[in-house]
Amino acid sequence: MSWGTELWDQFDNLEKHTQWGIDILEKYIKFVKERTEIELSYAKQLRNLSKKYQPKKNSKEEEEYKYTACKAFLSTLNEMNDYAGQHEVISENMTSQITVDLMRYVQELKQERKSNFHDGRKAQQHIETCWKQLESSKRRFERDCKEADRAQQYFEKMDADINVTKADVEKARQQAQIRQQMAEDSKADYSLILQRFNQEQWEYYHTHIPNIFQKIQEMEERRIVRIGESMKTYAEVDRQVIPIIGKCLDGIVKAAESIDQKNDSQLVVEAYKSGFEPPGDIEFEDYTQPMKRTVSDNSLSSAKEGKPELRFGGKSRGKLWPFIKKNKLMSLLTSPHQPPPPPPASASPSAVPNGPQSPKQPKEPLSHRFNEFMTSKPKIHCFRSLKRGLSLKLGVTPEDFSNFPPEQRRKKLQQKVDDLNKEIQKETDQRDAITKMKDVYLKNPQMGDPASLDQKLTEVTQNIEKLRLEAQKFEAWLAEVEGRLPARSEQARRQSGLYDGQTHQTVTNCAQDRESSPDGSYTEEQSQESEHKVLAPDFDDEFDDEEPLPAIGTCKALYTFEGQNEGTISVVEGETLSVIEEDKGDGWTRIRRNEDEEGYVPTSYVEVYLDKNAKGAKTYI
Repeated sequence: MSWGTELWDQFDNLEKHTQWGIDILEKYIKFVKERTEIELSYAKQLRNLSKKYQPKKNSKEEEEYKYTACKAFLSTLNEMNDYAGQHEVISENMTSQITVDLMRYVQELKQERKSNFHDGRKAQQHIETCWKQLESSKRRFERDCKEADRAQQYFEKMDADINVTKADVEKARQQAQIRQQMAEDSKADYSLILQRFNQEQWEYYHTHIPNIFQKIQEMEERRIVRIGESMKTYAEVDRQVIPIIGKCLDGIVKAAESIDQKNDSQLVVEAYKSGFEPPGDIEFEDYTQPMKRTVSDNSLSSAKEGKPELRFGGKSRGKLWPFIKKNKLMSLLTSPHQPPPPPPASASPSAVPNGPQSPKQPKEPLSHRFNEFMTSKPKIHCFRSLKRGLSLKLGVTPEDFSNFPPEQRRKKLQQKVDDLNKEIQKETDQRDAITKMKDVYLKNPQMGDPASLDQKLTEVTQNIEKLRLEAQKFEAWLAEVEGRLPARSEQARRQSGLYDGQTHQTVTNCAQDRESSPDGSYTEEQSQESEHKVLAPDFDDEFDDEEPLPAIGTCKALYTFEGQNEGTISVVEGETLSVIEEDKGDGWTRIRRNEDEEGYVPTSYVEVYLDKNAKGAKTYI
């Protein structure tokens, strides 16, 4: 099958068909180009999606990715990023292996087609020229034959006419001969041109056109083969990335299989474990016992006689902190931090209904303290706890992480120690490198001045010492939390003071107030436990809407008292005020004046009249 023999007369249709083939090729190129753009857009969207859900650095979200489920999700995001990269590879390969090659091939194809059809038109023009020559020769031969025939007829007419002269007859005969000769010449010329045209026409239809059409056919077949190869390449480009995409999907499956719910549960325990123990059982306190208490009786002795003693461990006492309500915490912040003064010397203790209390009170039963925590306003006996509460309120984390529960504090301190040790190792390596370089300079002075490294070596050494002191400070805190040390030593406190003078001063104040707190219940064990207390945020945010306590009775000032310490209030002898909190055994009574001024006064300075029907008042039999 050949276009030259089968389609010898379809020059125009072949021209249209080959142009259509080029259009199809260009359409396929456009299709592949749009596919590459889609792949690039898809890859970009996948990368943006993966980036959008990546955890932000140095944020709380990054800490959440320690769980296996979150790690699996992070692995999925990374695999999707690689998955997007494979779509970029598809786009690049299709562009380089298909689009670019086909665009270059289309240009070559257009040039080849143009050349072939140019040769075909040239052959057509040549045969048309030969045809025109043949037609012209034919018309001339026909005209000459007609002229010769007319000249012959005219000669015969003249020769038959007796009236015509002989000269006229001779002239007509010569004219007929001339026309006859011209007809013969035209005939010979026409025959020659016809023979030549037939030869040209045969060559045109059997040689030139077949050759040209054969080239066009080969060109068209090459185009068809090329577009088929491009389609195979199109599929192969996709097929080449399938194994890598499969690995990406396998990675996602592997990440999903690595999820360990038990491990995540353990991480939750490690993240939120406070280290506290649940509180013990509360013993029954029998109030049916006669408690012969009068208004003038000593509050401390009455408390000891009327209540059975309830004992808890030091840790259990500290665990009551999370249950303190807002108004009780504010009371802690305002109670005085020293024993009440004795009444004036002119009055003997026996003459005063509420005699002055000794500056140093013995410890009261723990049940009384528990009741105080649950029903009244306890006091903070150490400024460290006050500082911790204020730090929580202001969102500031203390250096020793004392605002965290024990277990969380231990983890924070351990992490800090590890970080400091890494920094110390880094500085040590730098010092060793500088020392080696200095030795090289000493052995080879031409390489550098050894003295130029002294300042740098001194700075590195100072940094190492500073980091070691810092590490020792945190190690002491860590040892205290882990129970290796019963309490922080004076050396550790002095060391901490090098970095945090405020914390050191707070610890000193705690030591001084150990025996002088109003209720006399501060102990070293409680001080140690107070470092682990975390004031719950839910009541920490409720200080602003505190309601005043109701009055539970009245009192009359027996002596004038100048309240100069924090939490106290000045009274004048004979003045009547409202009682809002009776003496809890610490020698202080809380009173109020004019609904907006309240504070503590020594119990021995006032005569108290409790209202038994008032809310919060205790009934004594």
